[in-house]
Amino acid sequence: MARQLDEQIAARYPVGQRLRILDVGMGQGTQALRLARAGHTVTGLESDADMLATSRAALADEPAGIRERVTLIEGDGLETGVHFLPGSFDVVLCHGVLMYVQEPDAMLAGLARMLASGGLLSLLVRNADALALRPGLAGDWAGALDAFEADTYTNRLGLQVRADRLDALTATLAGIAAPLHAWYGVRVFTDLAPDGTPPPGDGDLERLLAAEDRAGRTEPYRRVAALLHLCGVRG
Repeated sequence: MARQLDEQIAARYPVGQRLRILDVGMGQGTQALRLARAGHTVTGLESDADMLATSRAALADEPAGIRERVTLIEGDGLETGVHFLPGSFDVVLCHGVLMYVQEPDAMLAGLARMLASGGLLSLLVRNADALALRPGLAGDWAGALDAFEADTYTNRLGLQVRADRLDALTATLAGIAAPLHAWYGVRVFTDLAPDGTPPPGDGDLERLLAAEDRAGRTEPYRRVAALLHLCGVRG
């Protein structure tokens, strides 16, 4: 999934362009480090002290040239205006965060203000229009019926969290001057794989990634993906 997101983001920019990236809710810093290794300058914003400590430890093991390209800050997505000037970044990532924010519109507006003109706001959200699919495929018929009209779900950590709908987020992005440029489905075929499932062998892994990538770009498959990747561009 991570490689899929990176490729979808990079497709907007010339090969080799070095980007200023803000990763909001960066977690353990996996994507931030990967982007720094690719030559980009990355600022990670994380409110969980334990996650931030894990990120700092991972960063400490990197070569000096990569460490110099990464800045880690304790804070959350509602505090971007405290830490940064408007227009400071070419790309703002907000992946797997909106499901934990009850009223995300104010945060999204703040993230859009951080973008330079032509900058990309990358959102990874749970697809509310496909919430019935996971319980249905697992044979949980009661859960599937309950999920058809739901905007919340219980995640794999056992937490009750939000999901988002494509139409609603499209309207939100237009309203914050970062209208939708492209969107993709993520985890079309692999959502039911248990946590910790090892990846298949090299040949099968490449075929799996190719199938996921194609489904994520193709109707009607992308509309039933577990997650949606939305890319808004600052006007």
